[in-house]
Amino acid sequence: MTMEYRRLGRSGLKVSVLSFGSWVTFGPQLDVGLATDCIGAAGEAGVNFFDNAEAYAGGESERIMGQAFTALGWPRHDYVVSTKVFWGIHDAPNMRNTLNRKYLMQAVDGSLERFGLDFVDLLFCHRADPETTIEETVWAMSDIVSAGKALYWGTSEWAADEIRAAWEIAERHHLHKPVMEQPQYNLFNRRRVEREYARLYEEIGLGLTIWSPLASGLLTGKYLDGVPEGSRGSLPGYEWLRDMLTEPTANEKVRNLAAVADELGCTLAQLALAWCTKNPRVSTVITGASRVEQVRENMAALEVAGRLDVDLMARIKAIVR
Repeated sequence: MTMEYRRLGRSGLKVSVLSFGSWVTFGPQLDVGLATDCIGAAGEAGVNFFDNAEAYAGGESERIMGQAFTALGWPRHDYVVSTKVFWGIHDAPNMRNTLNRKYLMQAVDGSLERFGLDFVDLLFCHRADPETTIEETVWAMSDIVSAGKALYWGTSEWAADEIRAAWEIAERHHLHKPVMEQPQYNLFNRRRVEREYARLYEEIGLGLTIWSPLASGLLTGKYLDGVPEGSRGSLPGYEWLRDMLTEPTANEKVRNLAAVADELGCTLAQLALAWCTKNPRVSTVITGASRVEQVRENMAALEVAGRLDVDLMARIKAIVR
């Protein structure tokens, strides 16, 4: 079970095909000690990319991850770390839900301070901002890269035409171009990655760091009989997830996928993660975990991926169609 490393789109940067992210878990569910153990276990499995965002736990997630890197004593050249900016954590007119220049320049400094790092490898615009011109955002992101505060920049959940517009502005002005996008991608959310972005992979060399490969836990099978206590669906602030997690048609598909997982002798989660890695356009699949055992279980998806042949992939496709 050797980790595979893929280039991030057309860039020369290599990221582990399975990576580790801190959404939901760092802060609400994990303290520094447990976060350090989970990041350490991921590192032992060959994970070199760790994903974060300014908005996760109001900045606390970045602080916890930075403390974990320090505690592990890893040299900076060993790992790739990202953060995402847009939602903001300060209540001021220019500091919330924006990609204006003032916000971006201050947000990246705040993130670096919380991480305790001189630079992040990847910096994402966490959503598109309809109130700021794409040109203003592209210039600011390019200047952040030129200043050495981020090595590459990209987008998260932008429409294909917005990504192309940003790329073309950068091309026209000889600025640093967006290199990667972070969309949701899993067995139940496929359209954007497989269809909307289809032309961008060849034409501009877009790389993907995909989130929610388990559809917020739906693809683990844990919600087949309702919302268990202590699960993500039971957390305060995640009420919006509950309807999706308990939707009968989706759960019927999950039951049918469980039969395939049983035949392979793996968990539903491992099957879902393995399926995501089979898309060659996906540079890395961001996994999450709140315990070390969960990290190790997720990493075993690499072995499952090796057994997903054409026939099994066709069966899976028929189940979720």
